[in-house]
Amino acid sequence: QVQLVESGGGLVQAGGSLRISCAASGSIFRLNFMGWYRQAPGKQRDLVAVITSGGSTNYADSVKGRFTISRDNAKNTVYLQMNSLKPEDTNVYYCVVDLGPRRFWGQGTQVTVSS
Repeated sequence: QVQLVESGGGLVQAGGSLRISCAASGSIFRLNFMGWYRQAPGKQRDLVAVITSGGSTNYADSVKGRFTISRDNAKNTVYLQMNSLKPEDTNVYYCVVDLGPRRFWGQGTQVTVSS
C-alpha cells in the first residue's frame, strides 16, 4: 500500500505563485512516474505534469512555461512549482504515483486563483 500526503494548496491572486508538494510512503517499487492531475467539479481529471523515474517530464500544454515539476528521490516527494497563475488554474490538484499495475491518488489539494 502507498500513502500520499499533499500540502501547499491555497488562495493566490492571478499572476502569483504557489508550490504544492506530495510525499509518498509505503511500498514504492517499480515506480513509473509521480505527478499531478487536476479536476474541476463535473469534469474529468486531466494531467498537469508528471515526472518519470528517469527524470523525464511531461506537461499539459496549458501549463508549459509556467509550471515546473521536480522530485526528491530520497524523500519520495514530488513538487509542483506554479508561477504566473491564472484563474483557470483553479482546481483540485491530485498527486499520483504510478507503480505499473497499480496507481495511487492523493486526497487532493485545492488551488484557487482569484482574478
